[in-house]
Amino acid sequence: MTQHHPDLADEQAYIDLAYDCLEQSRTSAWRLRDLTEPDLGGTFQARFERNAFDEALVKRLTDLDLGNAALVFGRIDRHAVDDDGVAVQGGELEGFHIGRLAVADADAEPIVIDWRAPVAEPFYRATGREPMGLARRRHFAVEGRRLLGIEDELFGEGHLGLGHDDGLADGASSRAGTAGLRGYSTLIASLERGRTGTLGDIVATIQAEQDEIIRSPQPGVLVVQGGPGTGKTVVALHRAAYLLYTHRFPLEDQGVLVIGPNRVFLKYIEQVLPSLGEAGIEQVVLSDLVPNVQFATRGQTRESELTARVKGDARMSDLIDRAISDRERPLRDDLVVPFRSGYVRLRSDETARITRQGRRRFRRHNSARKWVEGEIWASMAATWGYGDASARDIRSQVRSLPEVREALERIWPVLTPAELLHDLFGSMGLLRLAADGVLEEREYKALYRPRSESVQEVRWTQADVALLDDAREVLGPKPGKNGKIDEFDEIRTYGHIVIDEVQDLTPMQLKMTTRRSLSGSMTVVGDIAQATGPLAPDDWGQVLEFLPDRKPARVIGLSVGYRIPAQIMELANRVMAAATPGLRVPSSVRVGEVGPRIVRADSLTAGVVDEVRILRAEMSAGSVAVVAPDDLCDEVSDALTAAGLVHGRASSTGLDQSLTVVPVSVIKGLELDGVVVVEPSRIVADQEHGMRSLYVALTRSTQRLSIVHHDELPGPLR
Repeated sequence: MTQHHPDLADEQAYIDLAYDCLEQSRTSAWRLRDLTEPDLGGTFQARFERNAFDEALVKRLTDLDLGNAALVFGRIDRHAVDDDGVAVQGGELEGFHIGRLAVADADAEPIVIDWRAPVAEPFYRATGREPMGLARRRHFAVEGRRLLGIEDELFGEGHLGLGHDDGLADGASSRAGTAGLRGYSTLIASLERGRTGTLGDIVATIQAEQDEIIRSPQPGVLVVQGGPGTGKTVVALHRAAYLLYTHRFPLEDQGVLVIGPNRVFLKYIEQVLPSLGEAGIEQVVLSDLVPNVQFATRGQTRESELTARVKGDARMSDLIDRAISDRERPLRDDLVVPFRSGYVRLRSDETARITRQGRRRFRRHNSARKWVEGEIWASMAATWGYGDASARDIRSQVRSLPEVREALERIWPVLTPAELLHDLFGSMGLLRLAADGVLEEREYKALYRPRSESVQEVRWTQADVALLDDAREVLGPKPGKNGKIDEFDEIRTYGHIVIDEVQDLTPMQLKMTTRRSLSGSMTVVGDIAQATGPLAPDDWGQVLEFLPDRKPARVIGLSVGYRIPAQIMELANRVMAAATPGLRVPSSVRVGEVGPRIVRADSLTAGVVDEVRILRAEMSAGSVAVVAPDDLCDEVSDALTAAGLVHGRASSTGLDQSLTVVPVSVIKGLELDGVVVVEPSRIVADQEHGMRSLYVALTRSTQRLSIVHHDELPGPLR
């Protein structure tokens, strides 16, 4: 990176101007808000308009608050175009500074172009063979508003888009050209910067293959297959920001949803979208989408592998449908109850007719309850032979009788998803009835669990989330007072959905996400080689089978690994070859300073403590994780505490500390400067897809990797 570029002072002055204009925009927005601050006066329409305007201003102020993020990170100079849109070689050049958001001066002249604008596309996509009208592309190395260096790439005859930068490291140009990278020095400087415990954006260093995904058309399902370190997570998040910019209406009203695998991961990615000016996107784990139930914390409950597989199987939808139908039951015998000076009768054959018609007329169970009751009162009124008696008369006098309430609950009970599954899983008889022709005996028996005293006491597992949601869809909301349904009880849909680590979702969980898609627009990212879920797929077709199919799905692969040094990737690829032979491995663009270190220790915890001290000494400012089998994490944490090493636990603090103990079950998707992997053979033995879990653990480091073991190493590591 050129530190003494002749244009350094001029570009610094321009960046200062951009920040001044940004501050003027913020001041103007605050002034407008002060003038239009909502109050209680005026008509309802006036108050509504003021509140809406105020919300828009607050959002604008949030967008303009960049914190420590750099506003400007590059510039393009392109040839002027003629009337036909063809670049005029040798003619006048027009320059555009590219940044995090659009900034204009007091005369509304653009100072900074938003990175998502069409005019900014060549900054990411131009190559020597396809310059897209560019004469020069300039990359800035910046810290906040301070310009540290400039890297230029020149386009045109003889240049082929290669960078002209006296500060490039030996071999950098050749590696950049081979991998098709742009701004190599800027990219490497960004990659080698120490991690802070939260994922950063890559808006300044997006590469061409990543930009193609980010700017690809919205409709349909886009699958991004990417190995460790290829940037698939940040690409998916940048794509969400790009789609909101490009399709602000209607996406802003429809909503964008990001689904992550666990809360540690959500905490890790939480700053990416706000740094891109999109703070209103929902980021959730699947259990957040199911209200009014309590979920067990990690380690509170442990289900067998068979139970987890059965609960994730798509056949569970049929089981739930059958379980609901089994609760729509006619009476075995006639019901006779007193009315006035005589009796009215509810005939069992009438209840059979009512239940048959209720199933045909209503798609959702709970919405039929009012109609079923009306038919029951009318049927009973028809049996009164002593003068006039309306269905309303019957209802008002007999509905409170215990035997009538019991009959209603037998014929057509109002159910919540939790009540349905609580009854189902707590009764072998109900399970056998619902599973007939759907599941094998050993499968439905794996679903049984002792019934709790009340449904409120149940702590549901993560495997139950999709089942509760499936039941919620078929049951529908419980009718409220006067038969009204609360709109918040309905399942909300979104204009675009992003799913990370999608390869670990079961068919039932995939169906749950499809249920929330308004138009079938999704970005799903993952890596088949890292699939460790109970029903891990062998190819993307097994995933796409359960996602929206309104438009043909597209599968795009990321081939370049940016984060992981080549030495670490070489070791990890030996594990991948054993876990998922035949899959393509990403090519790393970085060569680390040292290779992985494998240490056999007589005392496992003492060996971990020693390695942590070594890594902390080698990387004083870096983040370090100790990745251990879930059952070993407490023992490792106690050893670190006894050694005086302050650390965090990922399950409670995320990656807030510079040293963190992370269970292997939640390490996926995270990245740190240094990683100590503890007892690989235990990782392989404890996990259903143990070799894949080990591959995940080995590919989390950006600089240093140590492996500490006492037991024999798995074959690929020997």
